[in-house]
Parts: sequence; C-alpha cells; structure tokens
Amino acid sequence: MTEANYPVYGEITGPIVMIGFGSIGRGTLPLIERHFKFDKSRMVVIDPRNDEAELLAKHGVRHIQAHVTKENYKSLLKPLLTEGEGQAFCVNLSVDTGSVDLMKLCRKHNALYIDTVVEPWLGFYFDKDMDNAKRTNYALRESMRAEKERSPGGATAVSCCGANPGMVSWFVKQALVNLANEIGLKFDEPAQDDREGWAKLMKKVGVKGVHIAERDTQRTKNPKPFNTFWNTWSVEGFISEGLQPAELGWGTHEKWMPKNAKKHKKGSKAAIYIEQPGANTRVRTWCPTPGPQYGFLVTHNESISIADFFTVRDKDGDVTYRPTCHYAYHPANDAVLSLHEMFGNGGNAQPVLHVLDEHELVDGVDELGVLLYGHEKNAYWYGSRLSLEETRRIAPYQNATGLQVTSAVLAGMVWALENPEAGIVEADEMDYKRCLEVQSPYLGPVEGHYTDWTPLDGRPGLFPEDLDENDPWQFRNILVR
Repeated sequence: MTEANYPVYGEITGPIVMIGFGSIGRGTLPLIERHFKFDKSRMVVIDPRNDEAELLAKHGVRHIQAHVTKENYKSLLKPLLTEGEGQAFCVNLSVDTGSVDLMKLCRKHNALYIDTVVEPWLGFYFDKDMDNAKRTNYALRESMRAEKERSPGGATAVSCCGANPGMVSWFVKQALVNLANEIGLKFDEPAQDDREGWAKLMKKVGVKGVHIAERDTQRTKNPKPFNTFWNTWSVEGFISEGLQPAELGWGTHEKWMPKNAKKHKKGSKAAIYIEQPGANTRVRTWCPTPGPQYGFLVTHNESISIADFFTVRDKDGDVTYRPTCHYAYHPANDAVLSLHEMFGNGGNAQPVLHVLDEHELVDGVDELGVLLYGHEKNAYWYGSRLSLEETRRIAPYQNATGLQVTSAVLAGMVWALENPEAGIVEADEMDYKRCLEVQSPYLGPVEGHYTDWTPLDGRPGLFPEDLDENDPWQFRNILVR
C-alpha cells in the first residue's frame, strides 16, 4: 500500500466530529484522510488541550478547545452533528466522556458513532463511595447492552473498537476457523450474526479459554526518570483501567475460584471480578517472541464480550459451555516499571504522565494476539507482530501500539459506513473478514503459532504450590498467587 494507491472505502457525507486528540486521535487523523472522501472544512476536533494546535492547523482541521462533560455534551455536540447536509460521523477517542450518552445523542440525530471503550463520565474510576462491582467493565458494558435493548436498530454505533477490545474479537474468529481446519473438523463457517453457531463451533473445537496475550518490546533511547509514568499509549486510560478490579470471562470448565473473586447478580453473568486492581494482578501466558511470560490481568471489555458471545445455552437458557477469557498484558518495560512505582506508592499516580512517541522509541514490536488453549493441539496464538520500524514506514504520528488501535478504528468506521443502520454493535458481531481486510495492511506480520507450553511447565519448582495437575488450563494454575 503506497500513497498513490490508498483505497478510498467510502464517503462521509456530513461532519466528522472527533472527540479527543491524544496519541490515538493523532494517529487516526491521517488514516481518515487517506481512506475516506469527506469535506475537510466540516471536520472538527474537540480536545481541552492546545498542544497539538500546530498539527491540526497543518492538516486544516478546526479545533475546539473544550472538555466534553455530562453538563455540556448536548449543547456542544448537537450543533456540530447536525450542521449542513449529510450523515455525521462521531469518532470518540477521549477519556472521561460517557460513551453511552454520546452514542444515544448521535443516534438521535442519525449520526454514525464509534469508540474504543465504554467510557464513563469523569469521576467514575476513582469513586470511593462506589462498590467494586459497580466500578467494573462488566457494569459499564451492561449499561451499553441496556441501551441496545431499549433502542434496537437505527444509526450504527460501534462500541469498543480499538485493538483490544476490537481487533482481537476478529482474531478470535479467524483463529477458531484456522484451528478447526487444522484439526480436520468438518464444519460450515457460521454467518456473522449467528452467535449460537460460533459458540457451538468453539465448543466443538474444544477451546477451554482465550488469553488476549500481548507483549510490547518497544524500547526508549533514554532510561525512564523517577516519578514519571511512561507508556506507549494513553497513560490516563491505562491507569484508570489498571485500578479497576481484575475481571475475566468465566468458563464452564473452571473448578476453582479465588477467595476474593465475586460473581455478578444481574445481566449476562458471563464474567467474574477479583477484588484487587488488575494492573497489580499477574497471570501466566505465552507469546511467540518471549515464549512463557507474566502478564497483567487488566480488565477489558473483550474479556467479557468474547466469553458472552461464545456461550452455549440449552433450551431452558442454562449455560452448557463458555470459555474463560481475559487479558494477559505485558506492556513496555518502562510501563511495567511505572506500575511498580505507582503501586509501591499506594496506587497514587506519578505527577508526570507521558506517552512515548515514535521519536523517543528506538526499536521493538507490539505482539498482540489471542491464545486459544485447552484443545487437542494444546494452544494456538494468532495475531499481529507489528514493529516500530514498520509503523514508521507505513503511518505517521504513532508507535506500533497506536497503529494497532487506529487501524482498528479505521476498520470499524468502514464497516459502519457500509452498514449504516445496524444499531449498537460490538466487534464480536461485525464481519471479521471485512474488518481484517481493511486493517491488515497496517498490522505487520499476522501469524499463527502453536505451542506445547502450559501453565504447569517447570512447576512446582523449589517451593510447594497448590496446583491442579489434572487440567493444566485451570485458572488456578494461570493466576500468579
């Protein structure tokens, strides 16, 4: 894909309203310019900071310097979304903005909408008066699901469509099809909207669970100074989700649960939460480059939506199969050190929060994929192995982590334009082949790898451990205790 032949996927006929212009917004802007026909004079970025004014001016994009709040979002956004002819598109890439309220407003005015997380309004993540069950991504997702049920159909609003959540849901379907073919299973691939068909296929393949298994090896030119939090994507976003309770989709094969784990009483009941911060909870997992590694069990929407999507129920509605699903994230080493400092200081974030850009990083890869485990071939990792070097070559204003997110936003926007009346949808419900077709040119090598590794390898070592040796893939063996 060269500058001369970037495919133009469609026309955005109305205004484009981008909320937030941090690292992901900066990276998404040139992809929108490359792949859509639109009137640049009708594009606006809303962000409270002014540090990217020069970049926005360079691209000829209007900037409104403002916070989008619960009090002003209607008066601020309605005039922008309804100005002139055509269908508007709201691209929400911000933090501390209520995603469900924003998608309701957009759909009321027939505007398309996309975000990368079910984001709450400012104050939610750190509300000490709220119990932990209400601070979960499960609760946030249930608020979106309630709106979807209350108002089906209508203008498309794509919920949670970044790298993860988002792209990894498409990887799960592709990995499952690959695996079914590899083991010689005779099957017909389910239709995109055939949730039951996909769930029965995963059950038939024998998948016990899915890790969203990621290793970020991007390195900086200079060592991280003390009292700073460095990350390769939004620090505010990472800290917020990292201080939420650890969460995971809870599979039917599990025989043990941590003492501080809790079930939900309402909704899909596809997940549990652990009463400790996800970014201070470790799990054992596997990625192609490092092999076995520790990851953080940070809560993510896809941990719940994937487990929910692949649930099989009997005629009475009782669950007969569900995979365990959770994030297993090893961020860049500087981010690991930043977390160590933060939790050592009682979970209080450092005064300086900084996203490392492509100029500060020297090399490395963001290896992000899905590890389907527990089947007859043991475990299969499928995903993107995008390097910083390739990212610099194919897209501006971002590192490898950012491009995996922004290219998923692009794919979600294309799907929304091609399916403008799909109502509120999650990535699991979208056409994974079409989305990956759009995104793949920006993902570097997309590969599948089998491994014989299990969480029991090398254990017990010098010290006794409480293990389930009959089933290596029990969460009891995966959680670092």
